[in-house]
Amino acid sequence: MKIGEINLKITPIALAVVAIFTIFLAYAFFISRDTQILFWGIPTLILLLVIPLGLNYMSQKEYADVIPQYEREARPVRIRMINVNMVGEPVRIEGVVEKVRFQFLNRPQYIVADRSGEISVKMFTSPEEMIRVGDVVEVLGMVIKRYIAGGDAVINGVSIRKIDKSIVTRDKPKKS
Repeated sequence: MKIGEINLKITPIALAVVAIFTIFLAYAFFISRDTQILFWGIPTLILLLVIPLGLNYMSQKEYADVIPQYEREARPVRIRMINVNMVGEPVRIEGVVEKVRFQFLNRPQYIVADRSGEISVKMFTSPEEMIRVGDVVEVLGMVIKRYIAGGDAVINGVSIRKIDKSIVTRDKPKKS
């Protein structure tokens, strides 16, 4: 579903919740034949779909609004240069996606690597395009700590998009 420039995505988990509660609602109605159950149950099922879509829309819109600011302010850096002293700074990195996690939750996390190292890029909304392992990407984001009280530096990604470029990654030594 698309509203304006915002491409809405609903997670499979939200769809599964709606499906399970639809089964519960149908079972309760067929057992009791009470129309009050449908009177309250159908709007509740609709809300179970609309609320995640609304939250996704708000996240997508906020991120779309700040991308121009990050494009102006973010400075290009090598991954190895990113550390906890840079927390709060907008950065731009280019690299190859080595791992993709939690994409089905609309909160993907990518491990992006260049020749100097690798870093975790956490997105708090789904990107505009599908990013897969092996894609060469440009990431705009802010350096944050992995955990609230500490941890290593990671990037809170505002934008991740594929670029037409080939990047050679550093080979990891093989254990014998």
